[in-house]
Amino acid sequence: MASPVHMDLAGKSVLVVGLGLSGVGVARFCAERRARVTVNDIRTADALGGALSQLPGSVQTVLGDHPEPLFTGADLIVISPGVPSLPALEAARAAGVPILGEIELAVRHLFGELIAVTGTNGKSTTTSWIGEMLAGLGRPLFVGGNLGVPLIEAAATDAAGPEGVAVAEVSSFQLETCDTLRPKVALLLNLAEDHLDRYDTMAQYAQTKARIFAAQTDGDWAVVNGDQPGCADLTASMRARVLRFSVTRPVDHGACLSGDDIALRIPGQPEVILATAAIRLVGRHNLENAMAAALAASVVGASSDQIQAALDTFGGLPHRMQLVGEQSGVRFYNDSKATNVSAVAGSLSGFPGPYVLVAGGRHKGSPYTPLRAVLANRARGLVLLGEAADLLAADLAGVAPIHRAGSLDEAVRMAADLAEPGEAVVLSPACSSYDMFTNFEKRGEAFAAAVAHLGGETP
Repeated sequence: MASPVHMDLAGKSVLVVGLGLSGVGVARFCAERRARVTVNDIRTADALGGALSQLPGSVQTVLGDHPEPLFTGADLIVISPGVPSLPALEAARAAGVPILGEIELAVRHLFGELIAVTGTNGKSTTTSWIGEMLAGLGRPLFVGGNLGVPLIEAAATDAAGPEGVAVAEVSSFQLETCDTLRPKVALLLNLAEDHLDRYDTMAQYAQTKARIFAAQTDGDWAVVNGDQPGCADLTASMRARVLRFSVTRPVDHGACLSGDDIALRIPGQPEVILATAAIRLVGRHNLENAMAAALAASVVGASSDQIQAALDTFGGLPHRMQLVGEQSGVRFYNDSKATNVSAVAGSLSGFPGPYVLVAGGRHKGSPYTPLRAVLANRARGLVLLGEAADLLAADLAGVAPIHRAGSLDEAVRMAADLAEPGEAVVLSPACSSYDMFTNFEKRGEAFAAAVAHLGGETP
């Protein structure tokens, strides 16, 4: 990676807007570099809870409002992902105040190689899988970003040095505020309708995702889904070397199937065959994730043995088609992270054996009819709940028997009664969790607890 556009923060007045994980990390990072830091959040101190206690004592707080003078008087504003367009931000922009996101600030302090992963679905799994493949390189390694530990934390570790490697999940919200982001390897896993409450069109959403490639040069790599025309369309303007992955057809440069195994075909390297028999993650989408991860790890120096070992041992992440229990011969899978239709379709495509699907929550704007083809002849029944239950029932009528539940506990009991020994119950909601739970993690934990209660266990 080329030397980043370094930013000296000493003595600068830095305003951090939004006090989530990344906001806390940015505030600490800037304070440690002798900036005069103020954090601003629309929430009150009570609502922010423990976040305030994680801030250095020198950091000032302005809560409950967004005062315009605070914004226009800053030397630098760093905004958290998802912060909406605010009048105070627009006033600061008009006044010439630089406005960055956490990712953009971080990459200006990273001097090693960066692998950045985006896409609608599979980002966290692929990011973590790449980390497993690179763990044996003997180089300082950071794995994080949008999946948990903010990338700004890498800038304060050995992974920021010239020998370091940072692997980061990057969301579309984060890419909106990136200008100099130049990954050595940038991955676009897939594109599907999501966040259309924020983006006016699918094309706008796709172009935001494509910002991950904007600063790359011909010395970098772009790893792109070769089975999705929307992804392929974005490669025409790329300057990086493109590697495609496909589960449907051969590719000359990238990854594809060789029988049941994966063939890696990277220019300048001999072809590598990776066995898939021991991969523990189910579904076609995880085969795509495996291909993408293997390509990224390979071009930054992981050996075929290191990649194969990670393919064989990686158990996945919580709430992503995670086996959480077995009762009376029925397996229960927590796929609570599948909050949109394309994620559910990916999870269930290639899922072994019949299943009962538990779905529903808060509607995100996309129709559920694309699930009909996935569910046909595979789903023994559908148990629907939450605010979107009526919409789901209308779009999926006739594809499988439909049952309604008033709570997740009731849904688990109903699904368990419907499933036969040797089959599965899958929580894959196709909706956000916000009608019943604060996030998808809490929903997944409640599902696992309900499964444990079926057998009289204490979760």
